[in-house]
Amino acid sequence: MKACAHSSPSSLVRLCENCELPVDRVKLLPGQTANCPRCGTTLYRSDNASLNGNLALAITCLLLFVPSHYFDFITIRLVGVMIEGTLIEGIRALIKEGYPGLAVLTLFCHTIAPLAMCIAILTAHLSVKRRWFYPLKGSLWILEHSKHWVMLDVFLISVAISCFKLQDYSDIFVGNALYSLVILQVITILLISRVSTRRYWELWRPENSLSITDKHIHCHSCHLSQQEAAQCIRCESPLHHRKPNSMQKTWALLIAATIAIFPANLIPISILITNGQLLEDTIFSGVASLINNDMLGIAIIIFVASIVVPVAKILGLAYLLICIQFNMVRNHRHALMIYRAIKWIGKWSMTDLFVISIMLTLVDRGQILNFTPGFGAVAFGIVVVLTMLAAESIDPRLLWDKHASLQQTESAKPVSSSINE
Repeated sequence: MKACAHSSPSSLVRLCENCELPVDRVKLLPGQTANCPRCGTTLYRSDNASLNGNLALAITCLLLFVPSHYFDFITIRLVGVMIEGTLIEGIRALIKEGYPGLAVLTLFCHTIAPLAMCIAILTAHLSVKRRWFYPLKGSLWILEHSKHWVMLDVFLISVAISCFKLQDYSDIFVGNALYSLVILQVITILLISRVSTRRYWELWRPENSLSITDKHIHCHSCHLSQQEAAQCIRCESPLHHRKPNSMQKTWALLIAATIAIFPANLIPISILITNGQLLEDTIFSGVASLINNDMLGIAIIIFVASIVVPVAKILGLAYLLICIQFNMVRNHRHALMIYRAIKWIGKWSMTDLFVISIMLTLVDRGQILNFTPGFGAVAFGIVVVLTMLAAESIDPRLLWDKHASLQQTESAKPVSSSINE
């Protein structure tokens, strides 16, 4: 089974969403996927997963939200007092301390985004059955954009880090909600790997039912390759060969993130009062403190997530923008790998902010220990959001534009797509 690149797009090909190479349709066995021969993007996959199975998983997630968010996920015994920590209590504590922005950000990442994803799946399923166009379009837009902000896995890592930090001051007990959170995370990962917005659009209006003669543009909403037009013939979304003002938006977000990263690292991110002593920690001093307390593993995690990852995202995005701006792309596939890595690692920068939320929930009780965020946490939250938005705004197809003649030479030759089991 082979799929070939073509010089003239026809109704039997699909345009790659990351490099716009036209690639033949292929017949796949269950469990197989077919990738673009040029950039490695998955173009075809055997959708043998049941949509009713997706619906069942989404409903299960919604049912798990109640115990995982309102029951205690961890309990500590501090100077004889039992203190229970819940997700909602962490949000209230941040608001009480005067950090509503951090409260909204943490709530969005560990609650609103996964909740929106599950509700969107339910709405899309019902819209296909009832033939509701606008609810389907809206729910699939939410589904497509919420997946990158689902950070339950990052939150669970943050719970483990918080436990290590508190083990010298208190007794720690695992709460019932933690089991629900673990199960919720496993099901969420399964949902993200199974759900395909393209499949829902195919059920709504199959590609073979549309009159498409040539394919010169790709719709990033319903993933339909089609002829030149102002809007998609299936989902009615505006069509663009490239994201409008992609470079300008990405540069603006990147410059703002670069400015914000300095106060994020220089201003204290957390303030701990223990035995009457005030301890203000920046990200660097917090890592050093963990090393001094023989917590090398936790120090490495915090160092990577809070220092290496944000800096790597900024440098990586700047490198890609400069390569595009000055026609310096030499290895296109390598550049695309950098882009994918930046998008994947982006969410792990939230680790420190989740730790702050958890510590504030458990420690800020007027006991011997007292914990509060510093203003550096606000700047760090801004860095996280801006770098993630910058990764979303850059158009990877721009990496291939400066070598149009090379693309034409490649597309004139039949190239087999790689088929993975």
